Amino acid sequence: MEKLSNPQVTIQIIKKYDFAFQKRFGQNFLIDGHVIEKIIKAADITKEDTILEIGPGIGTMTQYLAEAAGKVYAVEIDKNLLPVLAETLGEYDNVEVINNDILKVDIKELLGEDAGNVKVVANLPYYITTPIIMGLFENHIPAKSITVMVQKEVALRMQAAPGTKDYGALSLAVQYYAQPYIVANVPPNCFMPRPNVGSAVIKLTRWDNPPVKVNDEKLMFDLIRASFNQRRKTLQNGINNAPNLNFTKEQVVEALKEMGLPETVRGEALTLEQFARLSDLLGK
Repeated sequence: MEKLSNPQVTIQIIKKYDFAFQKRFGQNFLIDGHVIEKIIKAADITKEDTILEIGPGIGTMTQYLAEAAGKVYAVEIDKNLLPVLAETLGEYDNVEVINNDILKVDIKELLGEDAGNVKVVANLPYYITTPIIMGLFENHIPAKSITVMVQKEVALRMQAAPGTKDYGALSLAVQYYAQPYIVANVPPNCFMPRPNVGSAVIKLTRWDNPPVKVNDEKLMFDLIRASFNQRRKTLQNGINNAPNLNFTKEQVVEALKEMGLPETVRGEALTLEQFARLSDLLGK
């Protein structure tokens, strides 16, 4: 079958199956082979690799993945795409299509013995990018890397540094688990239908060990979320207003003082190391 990255082939398939794009699934199909080749190259795929693809759509990138990798698991939520995928991926015997919601899949169970050498590659639906990525990290899916197409502003937030406007809870969470690198910016005309926003490919390379040591990972992330929930407030107010945290104002001020930080400091000024230290001090 001719490659779906040719827009004419995509149009033919969509017409043949009378396919209607579902807004609720955030469907924007890639129609640019150069972009797909950049993604494949950035993900550094070999025949030794197992790929988990989230949202294959009509199989445009899956065709490239199947040629580069040993095995591809493609998880697609829209059952209307199953007959399309049966045709577009029919010639590849190393692809398994799973009709399910990725947020409900037990990924370790799905991958089985292939779990040891997995890389995640996907053109993610923008409305659930963060839950998908955080789910992969927090459930400790043993992926070596995650190379994904996301909304450009989300990519910028993932790699943002302290003190910048894009820096927030997502930056800290991603950087705790992985090293982010923006591979390419992708304009709307590379998709069908065109999204209203710019996109970017970002590669998240998993750390073997997190870059900071912390006694209680959950507490650290609760503190991070609390301090960015109300960005205009001081860190101390954010923590004191969080319903799931029970620290007195004095405890927070004392911990900040011990770290050499003023009590008026805001969350966006703290590095990951400082949040880990704050968590350890308050956790005592």
